[in-house]
Amino acid sequence: MAALLLLVGTVPARASSSAAEGTLAVASPAVLRGEPIRLTYSTPDPHPANWLGLYTDPGNGPVEEQYVGPSTRWVYITEGSGEATLPTDGLEPGDYIVFALAQDGYRWLAAPVKIRIMSDEPLHFITDAFGLRNARALAPYRAKVTGLVRGDTEGLTFRKLSGPKWARVSAGGEVTGTPRPLDSLRREPLRVEARNTRGQTGTATIGIEVRRPGQSLVPELRAMSFNLWHGGSQVDGGREKQLRFLLESGVDVVGLQETSAVSTRELAEALGWDHHQAGTDLGVISRYPITERREPVAGGPLSVATKVRVRIGERQEVVVWNVHLGYTPYGPYDACFGRMTQEELLANEARSGRTPQIEAVLEAMRPDLDAARRTPVLLTGDFNAPSHLDWTPAANRCGYTSVPWPASVLPAEAGLRDSYRVAHPDPVTAPGVTWSPVYPVFTGGYGHDSHKGEPEPQDRIDFVYYAGPLRVTGSQALVEGTPAAVPNHRGNEWSSDHAAVLTTFRTSWP
Repeated sequence: MAALLLLVGTVPARASSSAAEGTLAVASPAVLRGEPIRLTYSTPDPHPANWLGLYTDPGNGPVEEQYVGPSTRWVYITEGSGEATLPTDGLEPGDYIVFALAQDGYRWLAAPVKIRIMSDEPLHFITDAFGLRNARALAPYRAKVTGLVRGDTEGLTFRKLSGPKWARVSAGGEVTGTPRPLDSLRREPLRVEARNTRGQTGTATIGIEVRRPGQSLVPELRAMSFNLWHGGSQVDGGREKQLRFLLESGVDVVGLQETSAVSTRELAEALGWDHHQAGTDLGVISRYPITERREPVAGGPLSVATKVRVRIGERQEVVVWNVHLGYTPYGPYDACFGRMTQEELLANEARSGRTPQIEAVLEAMRPDLDAARRTPVLLTGDFNAPSHLDWTPAANRCGYTSVPWPASVLPAEAGLRDSYRVAHPDPVTAPGVTWSPVYPVFTGGYGHDSHKGEPEPQDRIDFVYYAGPLRVTGSQALVEGTPAAVPNHRGNEWSSDHAAVLTTFRTSWP
């Protein structure tokens, strides 16, 4: 059982809040993982639904007294004063903050308390073998491995154990150097050691592909759509599990959903990648530089989309759009439980917001799609809707021979191709299910409570679409291990309630 040290500070109360009328304090600055955080509180406004919430900092805490995202831990505080505890099981090292909040809402009852969580578990790299971004011969190279170490990182330093002569490793974990053309012929791995002040060490074997002048810097581009499930907070040790999965997948660019405001930045900083956090939900992380960023448009159908441009070579770029479409009503429930007609299904797709959302996104994408012959375009996302390519007579899903789901029909009509179905044309032999590895049974809601306890309709609702000079060489729906079903999911190695979609493209344009 690893130890966690919590360093405590108090945040000044907002002038517009009633925070000064209450108090919040931590009983001890240090706890062990698995032992509770003990707090004392007081408020002149007691209520059975007052509560404490623990959030990452910076993160999705209610700093403006408004909901941003879910807490990592919470507990009710029902009296005018008293003691409360918050569990620490599965928490990641880093900065946290505790808010005392009123009546199941987000009005402050007291000044929040800042906490830093430090781990003294043995020092280790997240995974013992991984790759860094490709290098160009005769061009300066720079990458970082600092964020890929976990455990007791007090006094952390790095050094090179072995590897190519051109590569240097600084004490701070930077990998630098200028490879020569001949280095492109030698696939010598780089061995790096990390060491802390206690003398604990961890080692990793790191691959860096060197590309000659004139070659494509990124001959294969690996793109992913990955719903993080409230930032990864729903499983113990979620952030480290996410990082390990991303490293071992070899992915280059990832469209993220449910980022809980901070996950995009935290993942990118740990990986040493570039990133774009688009509001509290969407994000994109990239192994290669992001040269353009577009924010979601607040308050309309384009609020569910963001865009980046990624430079993957001196003269090569890729445009990446990422979306998270509306979730209710949900088509497979309406079909499999509600037995709606096709017309009723399509009406509900419009009512959910998905149809106007994808229409607006595709309209905004039009200039990029028109230029896709020169600059390829990707569209990643959690579409919360199936594909018409899967609901076929042979598949016979829930008795339907076909449903023209607009969220897939409209991208196809706009010139986008579904990369998974390019790699796996038959939906019967390769269903590619992404919803849901942890919900085998329907838990109710969405207007279909009478079907609670029946098998969850398993479907493919996460996608990587593309247009332009890319060739699909493989595509997978991925999970780690064999995830346990909700509510026994906290120990899962897989940190999401969706499968991720990973597609490998061969790049072929100048």
